[in-house]
Amino acid sequence: MEIIKLENDIKVFYVTAESYPEGILAAHQQLHAKVPFSYERKYFGISRPENNNGIVYKAATEETFNGEAEKYNFESLIIPKGNYYSLIISNYRKDLPSIGIAFQTLLSQENIDQNGYCIEWYINENDVNCLVRIADII
Repeated sequence: MEIIKLENDIKVFYVTAESYPEGILAAHQQLHAKVPFSYERKYFGISRPENNNGIVYKAATEETFNGEAEKYNFESLIIPKGNYYSLIISNYRKDLPSIGIAFQTLLSQENIDQNGYCIEWYINENDVNCLVRIADII
């Protein structure tokens, strides 16, 4: 595990999965149906417990120009800049449960942002960087 710093906020737009974890693949497929895959774009899985309804998962991609989310009629959110605990999983498709295990490790660290998300940053087709934001110290 390491700590990485996101220097800038990242505006993303997303499709919310109908269920977790069963609806994750369908949410990504729905996103890619409207926004074709591109190596020039960053892709994310964003999740956290919300409204006492369990974990809500969002398949997301970065906005590449202002107003892109609105153009495609998607909801958007900001992945805030700051420091993040990070674990990279190589060949995650061969061991999907490793993503959940990585987040258990990350969420057990001290000083995590209680309002933050668990973020899967898909580096390429085989590797994912699992991130949890570290709380700002005031």
